[in-house]
Amino acid sequence: MGEASGLPMPSAAPDTLNRTLVIECATEACSVALFEGDTLSLVDARHEVLGRGHAERLIPMIAELPEKGRAGHICVSLGPGSFTGVRIGIAAARALGIAWGAHVTGYPTLALIAAGAQSGSRPVTVCMEGGHSQWFIQNFDGRGGAQDLVQSLPYPEAAKACRHPVIAGNRAAALAQLLEDGREVIEISADARHFPFLHHNTLTDDLTPLYGRAPDAKPANTLASQPQKPTQ
Repeated sequence: MGEASGLPMPSAAPDTLNRTLVIECATEACSVALFEGDTLSLVDARHEVLGRGHAERLIPMIAELPEKGRAGHICVSLGPGSFTGVRIGIAAARALGIAWGAHVTGYPTLALIAAGAQSGSRPVTVCMEGGHSQWFIQNFDGRGGAQDLVQSLPYPEAAKACRHPVIAGNRAAALAQLLEDGREVIEISADARHFPFLHHNTLTDDLTPLYGRAPDAKPANTLASQPQKPTQ
């Protein structure tokens, strides 16, 4: 990335090394936030619900931040969510990490949603659109720690996996309606501004995408390795 990508590379400034740039584009929302120091004081942020178009919007959003978003630490959503959005975010974080000499880490998308919904430190079940008539679902304790692995489940199975009286996410209302037992709903999308509230064990140096389910298409080499029926 450089001038051709629409993101000029400014010269290093003393205060940028102690900043954290957070990138979130694994869902229908695209957001970036810039934080200052160990206390993660918010410097500036952008948040837009796009649906599509993350590849075109992400870099300009970062460029709109002070000092073009430059930071010594970059943290990016690993998913699950949109396969394309996850890859776009990780690719951008890796490229900026190389250009700026920044440390790049990742976090799970549903953990960020839980962090944004846990007013009063309440346990919460996160329910997000998963595609293919399924929802991504995961339960979190009152401190934001994951209580189980994220699952992509058909709607009735997702309802069975819901543990808590508070449901958050872009399919929270749909899940609550399916349960019909008066659970509290927090309609919320993933937002980079909620990064300071993430559980302390959430960050990882492993930038492997968390797709939440197996890919729809089988690799060609897998198909080729299957035994063939003998010809008659």
